[in-house]
Amino acid sequence: MAASPNDSLSPDDSLSPNDSPLTPMRFLQRSAEVFPNKSAIIYGGRRYTYTEFRETAEKLAHAIRARIEPGDRVVFLAPNIPEMLIAHYAVPLAGGVLVALNSRLAKPEIDYVLTHSEATLLFVDAEIMATVGNAFEASASLKAVIEIADPEFGLVESGLALGQQSLESFVAQSNDTDESPLAWEVTDERGVIAINYTSGTTGKPKGVMYSHRGAYLNSFGEVFHNKFTSDSVYLWTLPMFHCNGWCTPWAVTAAGATHVCLRAVRADAVWGAIDALGVTNLCGAPTVCSIIANAPQAHPVERPLSITTAGAPPSPSVIQQLEHLRITVVHVYGLTEVYGPYTICEYQHDWDDLPEAERAQKISRQGVGMLQAESARIVDGAMQDVPKDAHTIGEIVLRGNNVMLGYFKNPAATKDAFRGGWFHTGDLGVMHPDGYIEIKDRAKDIIISGGENISTIEVENAILAHPTVLDVAVVGVPHEKWGERPKAYVVLRPDHIVTEVDLLTHTKYLIASFKVPDYITFVDELPRTATGKIMKVVLRDLQTEEAAAPVA
Repeated sequence: MAASPNDSLSPDDSLSPNDSPLTPMRFLQRSAEVFPNKSAIIYGGRRYTYTEFRETAEKLAHAIRARIEPGDRVVFLAPNIPEMLIAHYAVPLAGGVLVALNSRLAKPEIDYVLTHSEATLLFVDAEIMATVGNAFEASASLKAVIEIADPEFGLVESGLALGQQSLESFVAQSNDTDESPLAWEVTDERGVIAINYTSGTTGKPKGVMYSHRGAYLNSFGEVFHNKFTSDSVYLWTLPMFHCNGWCTPWAVTAAGATHVCLRAVRADAVWGAIDALGVTNLCGAPTVCSIIANAPQAHPVERPLSITTAGAPPSPSVIQQLEHLRITVVHVYGLTEVYGPYTICEYQHDWDDLPEAERAQKISRQGVGMLQAESARIVDGAMQDVPKDAHTIGEIVLRGNNVMLGYFKNPAATKDAFRGGWFHTGDLGVMHPDGYIEIKDRAKDIIISGGENISTIEVENAILAHPTVLDVAVVGVPHEKWGERPKAYVVLRPDHIVTEVDLLTHTKYLIASFKVPDYITFVDELPRTATGKIMKVVLRDLQTEEAAAPVA
């Protein structure tokens, strides 16, 4: 009798020869085996081979494992320096959950994340230590604050934080008594590998949980669509704290490519790396595209260079500028809740013969589902697909392997986001006849400025904390460089006076400076619906009218 396909052996799950749980940690393990002497990380005068990359991650993992319990949250607050990249392997290798935190946050925001995540360890770049202050006051769970010096930029240990220690001493004093070897694999691929805090419409950041499986699969999508190979040179212009750098700390490593770390995105530094190191790929918000296109150093590149951009639709004019520099622009769309990019504007050769402006317009759309993702839908209020007419607006909903596990310690918000079996993005768009989606507006009160999410409610709450303010509404207004910037409309309390400068100064003490509005307009009242909801569309229209008014 012929064997049935189901007549297989039933081995112990932990020893199964045909089921290996997925984890992106495998990528460093493999690349260190295959490319041991290849340049893995370049940062100024610092260089790491793939062997050194792995060994450094293992040393840090031993030190972390000695101080945490499995599943503990470990916060890294740093720019795009090698330590932040290494943390993407060291923390999960130690059994922890990585929380890569925005290095531009203000102290109250940092304290909130430390408290909410119940962080056990906090690693802080020396430049940011003054902002952090006494972190132990924020979290009862915090066991240690470790400062990361950066000699490349003359940043020595500051000694500003109570109870801090240097990264070198933290690793050197490691007392990892666990006799088991570090495991480059996991038993549960749906376990949490990272939590990313993102702005939400409630004003308080939500902790978006990523799984090992989701990060692994999303990394494969990044490798494929970015065409990463072992010859690729990737420049870190995208913050690693943003959606874990769209999973490229894992994807670039999977390809055995070279990471070029960059502390700050400056035109001279970016073009210097492009010319001196042969950069082939980088990612970032449209702001990064503008910096590169408009830099004094800009010139046609000799080696093919691809920029993957998202955060807001790139300007067709900037796309044209970059094309003149022989730089390819790839437009993607996603959110923190879907591991970063989810759709891509897949280029069609039918567009080759289109007029330049029309071709740029097509490239600026949000596109179709990436290889690792499902097809995006645009639906009406009854969850029915809208017509593919490039006109009917609906909400973009997503599902698949690259949707978050949920919001950390927030089941109500998770349930709401997943209603109907799909993740509701809150973004409004249209479906084109060719199946490409295009965003038209955002249902959520989120402003995307330079690729950073800004919650209008969070900004409003900061302004409302001033004793002279009675009411406030914040909206996003177009900005040539940043895409959008927040503007506040403020109603003062009767018989109270405050200047715009004083109010903005007050706000800067409560939230990160990039969230602080550029402008404040004082008004007698805010437009509201019959139920009392502020009609922000009226304020946006008012701003448009003000911008279009002729100068007297």
